[in-house]
Amino acid sequence: MSFTSRSRRRQLVGSLFAACALAATGTTHAQTFPSKPIQIVVGFAAGTTTDVIARVAAEHLRAKFGVPVVVINKPGANGVIAATEVSRAAADGHTLLATNTSSMTVNPHLYRKLGYQLSDFTPVAMVTQAPLILTVNPTNERTGSIKTVADLVAYGRANPGALSYAAAGPGNITGLTFRILNNHAGVKANEVIYKSAVASQLGVLGKEVDAFIDTPGAVPHVKAGKLTALAVTSTKRWRDLPDVPTMKEAGFPQIDVTFWLALFAPSQTPPAIIDKLHATLATLRDDPVLVKQLLAHGDVEMTNPKEFGERIRAESAMWGEIIKRENIQLD
Repeated sequence: MSFTSRSRRRQLVGSLFAACALAATGTTHAQTFPSKPIQIVVGFAAGTTTDVIARVAAEHLRAKFGVPVVVINKPGANGVIAATEVSRAAADGHTLLATNTSSMTVNPHLYRKLGYQLSDFTPVAMVTQAPLILTVNPTNERTGSIKTVADLVAYGRANPGALSYAAAGPGNITGLTFRILNNHAGVKANEVIYKSAVASQLGVLGKEVDAFIDTPGAVPHVKAGKLTALAVTSTKRWRDLPDVPTMKEAGFPQIDVTFWLALFAPSQTPPAIIDKLHATLATLRDDPVLVKQLLAHGDVEMTNPKEFGERIRAESAMWGEIIKRENIQLD
């Protein structure tokens, strides 16, 4: 055997030993995890949909693991502040990020200077997903007679620059989706940026702004007659608003957007710990009380990390193309 062959063989054996050692270490970590309190950092304010999901997950993990699970709200910049902090946290499963579609698939394409990238995180579980809902205020003098997307488009075309819409943060998916509608409908409308979806919704209810592509948090207001739902952004009608058409049915098949909420860990977290977290979270579906809380914000999914990771990459590519086409960038 030549020296080169022996060297390659030693390298191969060394690599195998290293891989086995790493796997054994990961298994040991998983067996002892959690060894201290877990914190879930939320990139949005208390009371928002993302915050609700985080608190439901925290309650379940607390009960299953028997350790304190604390929710910490660090809102700002469309989830950037919280995501940046978690990306730099110890990769031991004790610090998780609760966030949404925007901060993971949109922000990396949107901000010139960003403290994190998609590759800095490992998906733990997609907890819920739901369509967005295009809403207007029926008591608003400008939009009170609007009952359909066609009505909204007709008003916007007839009154260039008069229509305003809310965005739940700079570059948030709610505002980006409205931009897609504007482009395909040939409407010039003004974007008004709020700090959150809750603040945006209040803006529509208070007649500060004319329209908003809202989260399922709009449903109670729609049913109470305080908001008019014109369409949902998914390919199928939403279970809580069966009479509201999809954007495709309304004539805009280009708009196919689903809003998800999920938990992530730093990218170097051992796979065995990720699997343990996911398996534990998945049992949440067996708790009818917690499931009821989640259903108000979307369908309960608990998609596994591998499948969810593939979906995130596909959606990231989609939003990257849209942001490039729209020439949108933030500092």
